[in-house]
Amino acid sequence: MSTRAPFVQRVLGRRGAALVLVLAVLVVGLASALLGSAEAPPRGEAYPATAESAVVADQLESFPGSDEAPVLLVATKGGAPLSPADTTGLTRLASDLGAQRAHAQVSEDGQAATVTVPVATSADSDAQVQTIKDLRAEVADHAPDGLDVQVTGGPAFGADIAASFEGADFTLLAVTIGVVALLLLLTYRSPVLWLVPLTVVGIADQLAGTVTAAVGEASGLPFDAGIVSVLVFGAGANYALLLISRYREELHEHDDHLVALRAAWRATVPAIVASNATVVLALGTLLLAAVPGTRGLGLASAVGLFIALAAVVVVLPAALALVGRRVFWPFVPHPGDEISHEGFWARVARVVVRRPAAFLVGGLVVLAVLASGLLGARVGLSQADSFRTASESADGLVTVGEHFPAGSAAPFVVTTDEDSTAATTAALRSVPGVTTVAPSGTDGAGRARLTVVGEPSPGTPASLELATDLRSAAHEVPGARALVGGGSAELLDARAAAEADLRTVVPLVLLVSLAVLVALLRALVGPLVLLALNALSALAALGLGAWLDEHLLGHPALDVQTPLVAFLFLVALGIDYTIFLMHRARHEAVGRGTREGVARAVARTGAVITSAGIVLAAVFAALGVLPLVVLGQLGLVVGLGVLLDTLLVRTLVVPAATALLGERFWWPGRVASRS
Repeated sequence: MSTRAPFVQRVLGRRGAALVLVLAVLVVGLASALLGSAEAPPRGEAYPATAESAVVADQLESFPGSDEAPVLLVATKGGAPLSPADTTGLTRLASDLGAQRAHAQVSEDGQAATVTVPVATSADSDAQVQTIKDLRAEVADHAPDGLDVQVTGGPAFGADIAASFEGADFTLLAVTIGVVALLLLLTYRSPVLWLVPLTVVGIADQLAGTVTAAVGEASGLPFDAGIVSVLVFGAGANYALLLISRYREELHEHDDHLVALRAAWRATVPAIVASNATVVLALGTLLLAAVPGTRGLGLASAVGLFIALAAVVVVLPAALALVGRRVFWPFVPHPGDEISHEGFWARVARVVVRRPAAFLVGGLVVLAVLASGLLGARVGLSQADSFRTASESADGLVTVGEHFPAGSAAPFVVTTDEDSTAATTAALRSVPGVTTVAPSGTDGAGRARLTVVGEPSPGTPASLELATDLRSAAHEVPGARALVGGGSAELLDARAAAEADLRTVVPLVLLVSLAVLVALLRALVGPLVLLALNALSALAALGLGAWLDEHLLGHPALDVQTPLVAFLFLVALGIDYTIFLMHRARHEAVGRGTREGVARAVARTGAVITSAGIVLAAVFAALGVLPLVVLGQLGLVVGLGVLLDTLLVRTLVVPAATALLGERFWWPGRVASRS
C-alpha cells in the first residue's frame, strides 16, 4: 500500500473520509447480499485423505450398510449386578431401535452390558446431531427400569462435538467484544474513543465471517470460524492501538487534527502493513500442510487478517478524520501540552541499555527454563479427553473401559482381500493386546472387513502402539493388501500428519518472518537475532502452556494440532511487536546511535505495545469458552506467549540484545546520520 502524500491527503480529508465510509458500508452490504448464503464446510478429519485410515473409510463406503454406522448402548445399574431380565430388556430395546439380531454382551463382573445399534449417517452435522438426539430420547423413554443406559461410539462423539458448538460462536463473539471493549476503555480512558475502533473492527469481523465462509465453500477446505474471529479482533485491535497512539502524539504537535492524522498514518502504516504481511504470509505456509483443516485455517485466517488490515488503515482513519480530536474527551490532546517520555518505560529502557549483557543472559535463562516444560510433554488426546465439558459419549466410553476391554467402544476396522481373510485374521490375532478379531461383511467385489477389539483404551499411547503393531502384522500378509483403520488408527495418522506438517511449515514460517524483518530493517544481523529470540519465546510459551495444561488443568496431553498452530501464531504475532518496536528504534537511532534509539523506542512504544499484548492475550483466552480442549489449549498457549513476548522479550531481552550489538545490529546496512 502506498504511503504517498496525495493518497493520504485525498482520503484523510473531510470529503474523502466521508466517501470512504460510504464505500465501506456499500462493500459490507454487497458482500452480505452476494455471499451471505455461503456456508463453510464442516470440521473435517485431522488426517489427510491419503492416510491409511482415510483409505479404509473410503473402502467401507462400498460395503453394504455404509449409510449406517454403529453406536454403542452401555447399560449399568449403579454398581449392582445386572439380572437376566435386565439384559433381555436391553436386547429388546436395541431390537426396537432397529438392530437386527441384537444381543447384549455382559461384562465379566456382571455389572455392565453393551449392545450395538445402527444409525443413519449424514454429511450434514445438524442432521447427525438430531439423529443422536432422537435416539437418546428413545433410549430414555424405553430403557428397562433401573438401568442407566448411555449412548456412545463414533457417531455419538461426532454429534456431541457438533452439538457442543450450538451457541458457542455467539458466546465467543460476545466475550471477545466485551474483553476488547473493556481493555480499549481502560487504555484510552475515554467513554467515547473506544467505540470508534471497536465498531470498525467489529464490522471487519462480520465481513470476514461472510467472505471466509464463501472462500471455504469455494475451496472445500474446512476451518474453525472461532479462531479466525479471534485473529481478526485481536490483530485489528492491535493495529488500531498503534495508529491511535501515534495519532495522539501528533495531536500534541499540530493544530489541525487532519494534519496530525496524516502524519500518524504515514508513520505507522509501514509497520502495520509489514506486521500484517508477516502473519498473512506465515498463515499462507499452512496451505502446504497435509491436513485439510490446517490448510483451511491458513487460507481463511489470511483472508480475515487482510480484511482487518484494510479496515484499520483505510476505514478507521476516515472515521477519526470525521470525529476530530474531541473523540479523546476528557483528555483531549492539544499542541503545547507538556508530554513526558520519562515515565516507567523510559526508566526500564535506561536500566536495560546500561546493563544489556545481564538482562540478555537473565532473559535467555528464563526462556530456557520455561521451554523445558516441553520435555516429556505428550501429544495426542483421546476422544474421551477431547471435550472441555462433560458429554454422554465420553462418559459412556469411560463406563465401557471400567467393565470391558476398553477398546471395545472404538474397535479397529481392517479391510483385506476376501481370499486372504483367514491369513489376515490369524496375523491380527497373534498381535499382543488383541482380544477379538471377527469378520463383519464383504463388499461383493473381493474385499472383506474385520472388526478388531484391543485391550487398551482408545486414543491412549498403548492403543497407538497397538495400531502400529496391527498395521505391521496386516501389511506382512502376502497378497492381502490389508489396511487398518478405526479410531486409534485415525489418531495415529493425525499425529503423523501433524508431525510432518510441523517439519514442513515451521522452517517456512521462520523464513518468511526473517524475510520481512530484513526488508523492513534493511539489515541481516539484527533480524537473525530477533528471529532467534522470537522462536525461543514461542518454545517457552509452548513449554509453559504444556506444563500448566497438564498440572493445573488436568489434561493428559496436547492435541495433535496445538503445537503447530500455536507455534505459527506465536512466531507470527510475536514478530508483530518486534516490528512495532524496531521500526520505531530505527527511526529514533538516526543521529543518536542504536543504544539511545532503542531506549527511546521502548519509552515511546512501551505503553502501546503492552496494551496491544494484553488485548491480544485476552482475546485468545476467550477461546476457553469453546467446548473443545484443543481450542482452550490454543488460547492458553498463545495468550501466555503473547504476554511473555510483550512483558519480557519485547521489554527486556530484545532491547538488551540490540544495545549489546550496537551499530553492528544494522549490518550490512547502517543507520543514516541526522543532517
